[in-house]
Amino acid sequence: MAPNWLGSGTGRGLSSLHRLLLRAGARAVPCGRRPSSQASVASPGGLSRKMTQLKNKAEKQRRQRERLESIEAGAARRPQVPVAKAWAPKNVVLYDIPTAAGQKKDTSVPLPASYSPRYVEAAWYRWWEKEGFFKPEYQSRQPHGKPEIFSLCIPPPNVTGSLHLGHALTVAIEDSLVRWHRMRGHKVLWVPGSDHAGIATQAVVERKLWKERGVRRQDLTRGEFLAEIWKWKEKKGDEIFRQLQVLGASLDWDRVCFTMDAGFSAAVAEAFVRLHEDGLVYRERRLVNWSCALRSAISDVEVETRQLRGRTLLPVPGCPAPVAFGVMITFAYRVDGQEDVELPVATTRPETMLGDVAVAVHPDDPRFTHLHGKQLRHPFTGRLLPIITDPLVQQDVGTGAVKVTPAHSHADYELGKQHGLPLVSVIGEDGAMTAECGDWLQGLNRFVAREKVVSALKERGLYRGMKDHAMALPLCSRSGDVVENLLKSQWFLRCEGMAQRALEAVESGRLTLTPKFHEKNWRTWLSNISDWCISRQLWWGHQIPAYHVSVSGSHDSGEQDGSDALWVVGRTEAEARRKAAGILRKLEEEVELVRDADVLDTWFSSALFPFAALGWPRKVGDLQEFYPNSLLETGSDLLFFWVARMVMLGEQLTGELPFSQVFLHSLVRDAHGRKMSKSLGNVVDPLDVIHGASLQDLQARLRDGNLDPREETIAAEGQRRDFPQGIPECGTDALRFALASYRLQGDDVNLDVAAVLSSRHFCNKVWNAVRFTLGALGEGFAPRTPEEVCPSSPMDRWILSRLYHTAADCGQRFGEYKLHLVTSAIHHFWLHNFCDVYLESAKPVLQSRDQSRILQTCQTLLSCADLGLRLLSPFMPYLTEELWQRLPKPDTGSPPSICMADYPSAGWLAHWRRPEHEDDFLLVQEVMRTVRALRVTYQLTKARPPVYLLCSEPAPHRAYVEYREPLQTLSLAGSLELLPSSEGAEPPVGWVGRRVNDHTEVYIDLQGLADPLVELPRLVSRKKKLERQISDLMARTQASGDQEKVSLSTQADYQQKISSLRTELVYLDQAMERFGRMAAGPGTHPSAADE
Repeated sequence: MAPNWLGSGTGRGLSSLHRLLLRAGARAVPCGRRPSSQASVASPGGLSRKMTQLKNKAEKQRRQRERLESIEAGAARRPQVPVAKAWAPKNVVLYDIPTAAGQKKDTSVPLPASYSPRYVEAAWYRWWEKEGFFKPEYQSRQPHGKPEIFSLCIPPPNVTGSLHLGHALTVAIEDSLVRWHRMRGHKVLWVPGSDHAGIATQAVVERKLWKERGVRRQDLTRGEFLAEIWKWKEKKGDEIFRQLQVLGASLDWDRVCFTMDAGFSAAVAEAFVRLHEDGLVYRERRLVNWSCALRSAISDVEVETRQLRGRTLLPVPGCPAPVAFGVMITFAYRVDGQEDVELPVATTRPETMLGDVAVAVHPDDPRFTHLHGKQLRHPFTGRLLPIITDPLVQQDVGTGAVKVTPAHSHADYELGKQHGLPLVSVIGEDGAMTAECGDWLQGLNRFVAREKVVSALKERGLYRGMKDHAMALPLCSRSGDVVENLLKSQWFLRCEGMAQRALEAVESGRLTLTPKFHEKNWRTWLSNISDWCISRQLWWGHQIPAYHVSVSGSHDSGEQDGSDALWVVGRTEAEARRKAAGILRKLEEEVELVRDADVLDTWFSSALFPFAALGWPRKVGDLQEFYPNSLLETGSDLLFFWVARMVMLGEQLTGELPFSQVFLHSLVRDAHGRKMSKSLGNVVDPLDVIHGASLQDLQARLRDGNLDPREETIAAEGQRRDFPQGIPECGTDALRFALASYRLQGDDVNLDVAAVLSSRHFCNKVWNAVRFTLGALGEGFAPRTPEEVCPSSPMDRWILSRLYHTAADCGQRFGEYKLHLVTSAIHHFWLHNFCDVYLESAKPVLQSRDQSRILQTCQTLLSCADLGLRLLSPFMPYLTEELWQRLPKPDTGSPPSICMADYPSAGWLAHWRRPEHEDDFLLVQEVMRTVRALRVTYQLTKARPPVYLLCSEPAPHRAYVEYREPLQTLSLAGSLELLPSSEGAEPPVGWVGRRVNDHTEVYIDLQGLADPLVELPRLVSRKKKLERQISDLMARTQASGDQEKVSLSTQADYQQKISSLRTELVYLDQAMERFGRMAAGPGTHPSAADE
């Protein structure tokens, strides 16, 4: 029975159980699911659970793929996709003061007039690194150092290329957490590293050799090829580390780790040997996922499934023409001895019928009862195929009869074991048909052979038809080849016991997963785990420390893959030789060893990273102090590929969980919600966002890439649509802040470069606020510590109370890994509390002659700037360092860098907490918003009219009195008078007003500020425009079928906009009425209130 590749089975008689086992063999599965390179568990209960689990998973993947295809197709189809907003290039200011690498930047010169990332980000990183700020030893020497340890390792990026936005998101999250803990006085270690990425790196270097020299890997010795990879790695590895430094990652570079370093390689060998000695690693001949193009078994992550709805032509490496997939072919086997009796079967893989060894039917199917116990004659090999019965065959699917090909299908392999069927391999490692097929097919590519088989079936009168068939095709992500199931002797790791301990760790709370909803998948996958194929047929990677044993002069040593082959493992060849001699009871010099040429799956070595990077198995130094890690932070797509395997191997090999907390962040997509893909042209290099890139540069890189012409055309069009002006220079700080501002616990991050540009504008706001503060302080200002600052003015009390609450929010949200709420709190404080309100209210005070108030205001400005920069520092290290270094410091032991300064906490600033002042100021802000809305309605752009405030309750009246001066300033009022409420009284002519709340009204005197004869036509025109907008929106929401076409969120947006426009329309009507009365002259009495 040839594999149907995740087909729905509409043309086959295979049961859903068999098809789902088939799906397990065709799809890459992370730890916690059965790896696709191995056989299924035979337990009926386990198989039933597996069936349901895999069926649900397949359906989920189908829906997700259809959604993404719809998005991508729609984006390509619609020319009206919103084009990126235009942006104006900013002036670039360069830091041109000679500064040696590692020397502190000169901050004695004045700040440039505006924020420029290139100026700000120059020179700081090398100084931080030279001073040792990133090392845990530095923190332990500080007076405010604490005994708590915070340690984690960076998910090691592959050395196959440059960092992408997913890496930038990881850095933004991890570095903010690391810097936060460091500023809290904790002893912090963040370990850098990179992964050798076996199959990906080998594929890249092979392409490079062929493109540059016309040389294939097989033309070189293994040593020569590995030397080429090491040269390539040194270039690419250094490039990746430079990118991490540009991103501001405060890693301890003295502890950098590469997974092919000598120390790490020794740890990998040690792990393999220990697991083998514990009976967990074993060698067995099984079905594996095989890439014929790479001639290797491939790991879970290298297999991708492509959903096909029917007949689809696809290019396949090594095939002269595209191959048709998504079709089901039916042909007949004739019953031996009864030429007029036949049994039809259906398959998507007719070429594998050469490996058929039986046909299965359901024992209760009345159509085939008369055939029980009979045999079929194979039309090409002459082999007799028994007709077997199995209750798992579905009678109502396909023909009801299922061809059985155990050597090329996981489901058939299990069926074959139950019925004692032989294994006939008809596809070789290179994808060519084997000698088992006969001379007419031997050596042909399997898909070329398919056509010959179908033609031969027609010639013999056995062909019964073909029809479209929905299926999911497994493809090798590295080569694009169709993945085959081949029988191979491989090394496997038993996972069931380790998985049970990993499950218990989460159930007991010893290990926490954030967000918590991942626990369900954790339980489901690990409860259905199976053994893991850990060997790969590559040259680049950790060569397996296993040796095939023979005895000198012996002619009966057994083949390496034979059942009688003897294998030993050892940390060194000498150790393996001693073991072999002991087993065979021979002298060591009589023993001959041949090391396994295969290498270990990259995920095996990656699973050791948290402890191998710290020196395991030596239980000294860093391993003793920093293991287990405090946290593992990574993308949610690696929960099973990497996280589960680290947990299992960490506890198995060290006796401890490798970390106690796991934070899984969301995946990064483009602004339209599409997966980032080179072929769509929507992949964004983080360095382009940091430094800026023209459209010409972006398109030149496309031309230099490996895309085929059709994909290059689509990608170029995508770039022109999304980045018509290129990508603006935003800087590292803006990129980090924007990434951290997305909700990272569940939702995908649909990154829009416009959001990063907005963060750059925020950087400029902070820059200007600190420049203003420095100008207000002047030279020689003597600052006080936060503990010494006890303000008396209401505005000072209010802003410092807001600062206290911001610090409290940040501390709480950091601990919950809700970084978007941390950035939101900081952004709100800087923009809406400090810049928009406090700075504006402080200007009249600073221009006054009251030295006492000026001094107090300056101290408050400094406290806000200092502590506000500290709050922001974990996200924007460069900007905050540049500005903080220029602030005056108290004489008592100020830290050398903001990254070593104390992070503001609720406990530290508790004496500033004034909830009553914040409540009072909320009333003031309501009045301010109302006055500003009146100014907009009556087009008072520059005028400062008299403002009158009427209040009917004593408590809010007292608040208005206390905040009268800032209220006048922030309302842009020429004067402000507080009047008692006059219920029923009519305001004077020329006054316009609105009700603020149930106890307060605001009036503006427009006499001499607005001409009714000029304003009325403008308001009439504006009213007509509003009415048209409301009418258009109403028509959209009431259109036939709109409810089905428009999402609920869009419908809600429509309703909210309609409500807003109607409110504005009411205000316009009031304004028109008021201007009409003003135009009528003083004899006309206005209404008592406008609202």
